[in-house]
Amino acid sequence: MERDPLILEIKGNSLDDGPGIRTVVFFKGCPLDCSWCHNPESKKAGAEMSFDAAECVRCDACLQACTRGALARELAGFIDRYRCDMCLDCVEACPSGALAVVGRAMTVPEVELEVCKDLPFFRTSGGGATASGGEPTMFMGYLARLLRALKERVVNNIVETCGQFDLAEFEREVLPYVDAVYYDLKILDEDLHRRECGVSNARILENCAALLPTCERLGKEFLPRVPLIPGVTATAANLEGLAGFLTSIGASRVALLEYNPLWLEKSAKLGRHSARAAEPAMRSWMSRQDIAACRSAMKDLEVL
Repeated sequence: MERDPLILEIKGNSLDDGPGIRTVVFFKGCPLDCSWCHNPESKKAGAEMSFDAAECVRCDACLQACTRGALARELAGFIDRYRCDMCLDCVEACPSGALAVVGRAMTVPEVELEVCKDLPFFRTSGGGATASGGEPTMFMGYLARLLRALKERVVNNIVETCGQFDLAEFEREVLPYVDAVYYDLKILDEDLHRRECGVSNARILENCAALLPTCERLGKEFLPRVPLIPGVTATAANLEGLAGFLTSIGASRVALLEYNPLWLEKSAKLGRHSARAAEPAMRSWMSRQDIAACRSAMKDLEVL
């Protein structure tokens, strides 16, 4: 039986996740394990502890509150995550918010209520709600109930997805209530995709090829997107390969998502360490020249 997701954040006033002013619902949990994940806090489906050293006032109230001995100044990330049982006593004791729990349970009506506070902005700007993550299709039943409830309020709905889902279930449960599908493609080579993202890309590519004509037939927008990751996705070979795949299935456009190095700071707060963090290219924004080269590699496609 599918369990309900935890919600990472409900972010209003977004201008980057679809047309108009949008409210984005971030789901916690993802079937991929990308080595550069821009939202590392969304990878695991369960709740996690976060520690922001910059916010810590070193009052030691949390150390006194923790009965498991899971906190120590000498630890690199401050939290012994094997000892921590998520009792949250330390979070309640922390006066500065340096310690926080990532992910909270919310019912569909609670999320709907929060999103619909922004209905006036949706209607004046042509915006709406965007389900993102993580991967919202990991929780297909919950996602369908939320989108249906929002559609009954005449909200424009977008789903952002990595494509790793059961296509028949998606078309039955989710697609009727969305106005657009933003579909992320990362790496064309299957072995490299498995190495960098943790899973094969076979289902992702198959779903992409099937969904594009279905969305066109139903009058729904289908937008392929490629995150630009230095040395991983943002190579001429990969981008040219993805462009060839997209044109072969009838796509006419693609969006390129610029690299954002802020995931490194997020990972540190969760006590996670990626081998890619040490790479110089990963520690800064991509240059305009590099982005232009990526755009030129997507031949025969309109690049957004």
